[in-house]
Amino acid sequence: MKQSVANLRQNYLKGNLNKDDLDSDPITQFGEWFQVALDADILEPNAMTLATVDEQGFPNARIVLLKAYDDRGFVFHTNYQSQKGTELAANPQAALVFWWGELERQIRVQGSVATISPEESDRYYLSRPLGSQLGAWASAQSSVIADDRQVLAQRYEQFRTQFETHPEQITRPPHWGGYRVKPNLIEFWQGRPSRLHDRWSYRLVEQQWIIERLSP
Repeated sequence: MKQSVANLRQNYLKGNLNKDDLDSDPITQFGEWFQVALDADILEPNAMTLATVDEQGFPNARIVLLKAYDDRGFVFHTNYQSQKGTELAANPQAALVFWWGELERQIRVQGSVATISPEESDRYYLSRPLGSQLGAWASAQSSVIADDRQVLAQRYEQFRTQFETHPEQITRPPHWGGYRVKPNLIEFWQGRPSRLHDRWSYRLVEQQWIIERLSP
């Protein structure tokens, strides 16, 4: 018999989160939790949901990978001409969600978005494996392609041949680079029994982080 979706539930028992556990700076707190996720060997702990809004006001969400973070914010890379890129050009606001089920933890981020410097994008692009570098050139991300993928394979092979012959020509595509989400709100969530979870919000008010417990 198929299990009812409505009956799927998990009682969270692995930890708690009190104010005394929190650093006064949310980026430092993020770093502490991120290190725990790394140590737990979670599959791609830097995977995060990125939510944007289109011109009609519809939200869109997808998984991207965090590639850097510091006091300035959270960085990911993508095609500027993709759906997310065009939406961020029209409305440079976004939300991020990290979910680490093995730790029963979630982090939410919201903030403004801006492209990082060309130099930062260049450094990251050139650090990528060759296949990923070629993929950034070959894929017109979010555009419709043939069902059999042949056009994508052909473009990939075109750039592979070109760059293998002339490796000095490997440069970052002008349509590809990094974005930084500068947070104005970060929430740390720790699962607790009976859905009475611990939630702590950091809100940026006049350049100061205000820490508040939220009802679950």
